[in-house]
Amino acid sequence: MQRQISMVSQAICYIEDNLYNKLDLDIVAMALYYSKFHLHRIFTKTVGMTLHDYVKRRQLTEAAKLLIFSKKPIIEIAFISGYESQQAFTDSFKAMYKTTPAKFRKLKEFYPLQLKIHLKDELAKIDFTKEDIKFAVSADIDDWMELVKLTVNGYPCLDKMEYISKLHQYIAKKKALILRDGRSAIGIMGFSYNTGNIDFLAVHPQYQYFGITKLFIDKLMDKQFYGKEITLTTYRAGDKADIEYREEYCRLGFEQRELLVEYGYPTQCFVLLPKNKEASDNDRSTKKSVS
Repeated sequence: MQRQISMVSQAICYIEDNLYNKLDLDIVAMALYYSKFHLHRIFTKTVGMTLHDYVKRRQLTEAAKLLIFSKKPIIEIAFISGYESQQAFTDSFKAMYKTTPAKFRKLKEFYPLQLKIHLKDELAKIDFTKEDIKFAVSADIDDWMELVKLTVNGYPCLDKMEYISKLHQYIAKKKALILRDGRSAIGIMGFSYNTGNIDFLAVHPQYQYFGITKLFIDKLMDKQFYGKEITLTTYRAGDKADIEYREEYCRLGFEQRELLVEYGYPTQCFVLLPKNKEASDNDRSTKKSVS
């Protein structure tokens, strides 16, 4: 496991050092003397997206930064971002940012699609349970925000200061849950009692295949939202910015509902219906008898 993490970290460092050059799986694998098939597999498993998607998101993020903080012509930004034409760059940018580079520049509001991923050298634990999930406290905020930075693709148009202000309120009202592995936050969730809504949810990329999202959902269904519907919003079908969020929620039993627009971004509501009362009561009785 450590060797794989080391290989992926080296690939990330190479990508970051060459963001303004042409990059693809073949180039990165050749530069690091790795098998491209092996690198593809372990990169996807470790980071939660393909190397191709990571490169594309990082280059578009840097392009968005140049659009806002430089006066370089759009066609020049297109070329240094690895695109062979301004039209190809515009199409790719619009698919991710939901607006053209020219309109994004006029808005003068930068937000990243993907920041550099920093991996944990070692996973201290992988066999988590619902009982490991605790209510967050003020001392958790710094680690919480580090995880938000890692999973920024799940927070389109994130306003950091507004987010932190809301986080303080959620913590004070015991509406924020956190899961830790040692000193790092690996799962976070903010929810609303009144609406039954999950307002934000993130899982560390290296832990996404350990069922962490399901643990948080089960925690809500068993405790805070027992017998209630759970709702959340995520990307719409076909959104290029989605990294299998929709697929995972569908896998967990969520049903698709109405289309929405939040902070100017197109999203869709998903709903998880409660277990029927008899099944839920049986579950609880079984737990009590076992304990």
